[in-house]
Amino acid sequence: MTGEGLDARFGRLWAASTLSALGSGMATVAAPLYAAARSDDPLVVAAAAGASWLPWLLFALPGGVLVDRLDRRRLMVVIDWVRVVALVSLGVAMLAGRAGIPLLYAVLFVVNTGEIVFRSASQAMLPTIVPTARLERANGWLGGGTTLAQGMLAGPLGGFLFVLAESLPFLANAGTYALSAVLVALIGGSFRGGGDAVPVGTRSMRAEIGAGFRFLIGQRLLRAMAVLIGLLNLTLTAAMAVLVLLATERLGLDSVGYGLLFTSMSAGGLLGAVVGDRLIARVGATWTVRVGLLVEAGLHLALAASTSAWLVGFALFAFGVHGALWGIVFHSLRQRLTPSELRGRVGATTLFIAAGGNCAGALLGGVVAGRFGLTTPYWAGFVVALVVAVGTWRVFDRAAVAAAYAGTPSRPAAAPGAVTG
Repeated sequence: MTGEGLDARFGRLWAASTLSALGSGMATVAAPLYAAARSDDPLVVAAAAGASWLPWLLFALPGGVLVDRLDRRRLMVVIDWVRVVALVSLGVAMLAGRAGIPLLYAVLFVVNTGEIVFRSASQAMLPTIVPTARLERANGWLGGGTTLAQGMLAGPLGGFLFVLAESLPFLANAGTYALSAVLVALIGGSFRGGGDAVPVGTRSMRAEIGAGFRFLIGQRLLRAMAVLIGLLNLTLTAAMAVLVLLATERLGLDSVGYGLLFTSMSAGGLLGAVVGDRLIARVGATWTVRVGLLVEAGLHLALAASTSAWLVGFALFAFGVHGALWGIVFHSLRQRLTPSELRGRVGATTLFIAAGGNCAGALLGGVVAGRFGLTTPYWAGFVVALVVAVGTWRVFDRAAVAAAYAGTPSRPAAAPGAVTG
């Protein structure tokens, strides 16, 4: 299951990631359903996504510093157990009839605060676990496991469990995090990034964050892709934040049908993950990025103009393929080009930029849909995606991408985070 050239340590990381994605996917489906069952205000429903993404703005950059200072494996285990406690508390409160929307938002905030650091640590660990030549395959398998679990399985399962009892998707999520903690703990080895080479008394978190930011902006392709993801996430999350309303009001779907929309996207993501390393090697990263921008525009157009659940499902499938391929290209480039002692901070900086778009988009989607109509966020996303595609077409030329793939990690001029007087 782990693919050629990937050993048991990667297998444990893959299993932990896939189980976590299964639980997170069920909670992702259940959270807006829970909010929508208590309010028909688009802003209230969209705020569930906002509560999920706000921690990424607040804690992504400090989290990257922790990833580079501490043992990444141990940090992931601690985070998983904290998330177990938070989700069990929410589930018990729901069973007791004492959970409201504010408690839901609070738990989503805590869980996603942990997800920031967990994801940064996982991505920073990967180049230590697998050979550089297998990064595309490893990232593809990780992405495939996530999409299989989070969309194809978690969507309908989360909707079904929600119908049985509102607490079940959240309690199931707690169980998957517990299993993840055990699997990550079984990965052998030490996974310190090297940031501990700087004496504790001379460290400055601001300086360490700055080192990661400077490295990112100094890498042309990584900088361009990070900015693109932040901008496109704004329109995409605005669209997804009110998708539950579009599904029920325009497409006539129930909670299971709404979950199946995520299944369609995950099916595409699974296909992209399985064939991604070979497809990218054949057509090149340049056209992978360029065609993906057009696919993103097509998704927004379908959501804006169609009332057919089948057409929308196909558009989400195509978007899933695009998302998997983009993830493989971006993660592999960043892991290849970034030295170990900076991987946590560079990864966290890109997550911060992406989260800025996600958080703003989640709230913007509810405001725009409530004031101008349910399809307005989708028309806006279509226009933005087309403008971005035209404006960045030449940035991802073959020569620049080939040079990046052939490059080696740049070394920081001074120890990251040191106070240099």
